[in-house]
Amino acid sequence: MANSKNVLTATDANLETEVMKNTEVTLIDFWAEWCGPCKALGPTIDSLADQYAGRVKVYKLNVDENPDAALRFKIRGIPTVIMLKNGQVIDQLVGNQSKDSFVAAIDRHL
Repeated sequence: MANSKNVLTATDANLETEVMKNTEVTLIDFWAEWCGPCKALGPTIDSLADQYAGRVKVYKLNVDENPDAALRFKIRGIPTVIMLKNGQVIDQLVGNQSKDSFVAAIDRHL
């Protein structure tokens, strides 16, 4: 669960209409409630959403509740963070990585 008002929720239902239509850099954090590393990554995702508010859209997507989206992006392990721009995948980070890793990846695409 997100603790930042800047983290949005992606679902199978809104993926095409809301998430894929973004023209700016968009992050999707694929996670599950039972995943320890996903929970550990949560505060980093919240922090990134706040740091890049207005420049990057940040979503969390629960893979157990939204299996179609996980299949679409071929998610094999979680946590996985996919970065999109104009509906195209531009980067992917797998695992609970440092905030610096995410900042470097985001800054490359801004």
